[in-house]
Formats: sequence, C-alpha cells, structure tokens
Amino acid sequence: MRLKNATMLMLAAFIWGTAFVAQSVGMDHLGPFTFNGVRNFIGAAALLPCIWFLDRLNAKEQPADRLKQPEPRRNDPKEKKDLITGGIACGVVLFTASSLQQVGLQYTTVGKAGFITACYIIIVPVCGIFLHKKIAGKVWIAVALSLAGLYLLCITEKFAVGRGDLLVFLCALVFSVHIMVIDYFSPKVDGVKMSCIQFFVCGVLSLIPMFVLENPQMAAIIKSWVPILYAGVLSSGVAYTLQIVGQKNVNPAIASLILSLESCFSVLAGWAILKQQLSEREAIGCVLMFAAIILAQLPEKLLSGKTVGERQEYKTR
Repeated sequence: MRLKNATMLMLAAFIWGTAFVAQSVGMDHLGPFTFNGVRNFIGAAALLPCIWFLDRLNAKEQPADRLKQPEPRRNDPKEKKDLITGGIACGVVLFTASSLQQVGLQYTTVGKAGFITACYIIIVPVCGIFLHKKIAGKVWIAVALSLAGLYLLCITEKFAVGRGDLLVFLCALVFSVHIMVIDYFSPKVDGVKMSCIQFFVCGVLSLIPMFVLENPQMAAIIKSWVPILYAGVLSSGVAYTLQIVGQKNVNPAIASLILSLESCFSVLAGWAILKQQLSEREAIGCVLMFAAIILAQLPEKLLSGKTVGERQEYKTR
C-alpha cells in the first residue's frame, strides 16, 4: 500500500471524525434541520468541482491506444435513469439517517456519537442474512463485542438508555440501509455524481421540517458559517474525494480499517475541542466497539491463512 494512498484515507477519516464536532457546534445557533439543509446544499456544490477533477483524472489515465477501443456509450438512458433513481433513493435514506444523527447530537457527546454511528460497519454484514448471504464467524464475534461495547457506552447504571444514544443508534441502522442502497446502484453509475444528487435531495427534504419546526434566520446561519462549511465542504466534498482517490488500487478491507479510525478521531476531537470527557465505563465500551469494527473488516486470509475473494466495501458521507 503506497504512503500517498494511506495518507489520503487517514485524512478522510480525520475529517469525518472531527466533523462530529462541527455538527455539534453548528447547533449553537441553528436547529438540526437547518444545519443539515444548508450543509447538504453546500456539499452538493462542493462535489461539482470534484466531479470535474475526477473526470479529468480518469481521462488522463486512459490507455494511449484508446482511439482503437470502441467509444463508450454516452448519455445512456438506462444509466441516466439509474443515476437519478439511485441519487434520489440515497438522498431520502441519507436525510433520515443524518436527521436522526443531528438531533441525537443535541443529547449525547461527540465521542459516543462517533462510535455508535460506526456500528453500521457491523450491522451491514448482519443485514446480509435477509439477502441470504453467509455470515462469517468473525462477524458474530464482532457483533458480540459491539453489543458489549454499546451496553457500557449507552446503558446507565439505572438500565436506562439516553435519548441521544438511541437516536444515534437508529441513525446507524438507517446508515446500514444507505450502504446497501449504494451497493446496489454504485456498480451501475458514477458514484461521485450519485453522491452529488443525494446531497441535493437530502438538502431539499431538510427544507420541509426546517420551515415547519424551526425558525431559520440568515444571521444565525452566518454565525455558524465555520462548522457549516467544515461539514459541507470538507466532510462531504473533500473527504469523499480523498476516499475515492485514496482507495484506488488499494485492498478495500485495508482501506476500511483506516477509514474506521474516524470513530477514534471523534473522541479525541470531542475531548480536545469541546472538553467532553468519557467515564471509565464509556471508555471501555469504546475500546470494545473499536475492536469489533477492526475484527469485522479484517480479511479472512489474515485470520485463517486461506485466500478468499476480496469483498468490495463502499462508504460515503
């Protein structure tokens, strides 16, 4: 694995982890739906130059004798239909997940939210049961570890679950659906273009509860311009592009291991910037959940010594 690729993926994980702080701070002046709406519109706009850049990059990497190859079909109606359908479907699911996460951040810490959200890495393969896919033994061990971690992280001594923790866990469940929707459409369309559409759809859907439940004001949006731009431009545009470019010619399992460090960065960012502390019990829960995340993504050949086919994983923000 080249150092350049690893650096890109590590930077993407850092941006995503610290974005939890931006999301939390952004609600000092804005409601969750206003923040999400503005953020997603900015994210869609930020991906436009990314699409141009990646198109140029792909054009440069075409073989020298590309003129001898048959010209790929352009403006394929079926591909265009899949792109629009996939973008809308992903946008609807992303709106649901991000809304749950953004509201949940009002009632829980940044570090806990980062680890609970990362549960989707374990939930996705378990959901494969309903698609008649075989579940490896390591996944069940990861599930047990994550459940133990969630218990320590979320369940209080009075056996009560915090409102924010519950909302963020529901967010992780919906993000699992989001990944499976992406898994269905991504082989058929341009992933970055589909992501741009999903951000726009998510922004439009956020306008409804924004005007019904909240009182958005331009002055408040201007006061929150730093976290909004961080979440919109860096988390959506820059980090997503770093992931796309960084994963090129890299084992997807190894790439996912690096990207999963976002949960650790979220804890460190919450401690360093917001001075949010984790109790000893919550810290142990984070360790168990991180161990589960790592185990769930380790290639089978590292665990059993047998060579297996690589499993392509897809992740977006």
